Amino acid sequence: MSMAKTERGWRGTPDLWLDAAYALLVESGIEAVKVMPLADRLGLSRTSFYWHFADREALLAGLVARWQAKNTGNLVARCEAPAATIAEALLNLFDCWYDDGLFDSRLEFAMRTWALTDASVAAAMGAADADRLAAITALFRRFGYSEAEADTRARTLYLTQVGYIALRSEESLEVRMGRNPAYVLTFCGTAPTGAEIAAFQARHEVRLAARATPAASQPLTLSEARQCPPKSARRCPCAR
Repeated sequence: MSMAKTERGWRGTPDLWLDAAYALLVESGIEAVKVMPLADRLGLSRTSFYWHFADREALLAGLVARWQAKNTGNLVARCEAPAATIAEALLNLFDCWYDDGLFDSRLEFAMRTWALTDASVAAAMGAADADRLAAITALFRRFGYSEAEADTRARTLYLTQVGYIALRSEESLEVRMGRNPAYVLTFCGTAPTGAEIAAFQARHEVRLAARATPAASQPLTLSEARQCPPKSARRCPCAR
């Protein structure tokens, strides 16, 4: 029996209602996020909702604020994280694509779908895209790229990730990890060192059994990165 049913008069908390709204949003879309289904999901009365939110619109505004703080706030923070090289800086940003605690891809997909039918959400999405692109552009500028080149590289990187989300791309974590050196090289023109890749993998507790990590002091060349598919580590030029 739920806490709501065992504690008489308990009305939940704003975060509890927002958590339930989030779950319905990512599972079934914005049309499913309504007061009665939420109350049923939580085992609470419909009137309990109104102790925390004036109406459904206030709840939806809370969802938007939560999405902004998490996905945009954390992405900007990772762009601003200390880094000695551009490759390390990009890997700091890549943390967002591997840690749902930093950037929730399911929520991002649901928000982009919602934005197709709601002008106010579309405006919030446009503002978020602009803020994220500005942060990634500033990351490149920090390492000496011209304004035009930083803008183009930022768009290439960001729109690639948006494509992953929009297409709901399915690939194993190991496969995507194996592509990181070439992704970094493609996005910034400089390959990460083995030490940088190892530090990134350690942050996410991933070990690639079928792929050798490059030597710590030697970055991959473009030709080497192109020759390093995940299952050919034994013959890979970077398996020194």
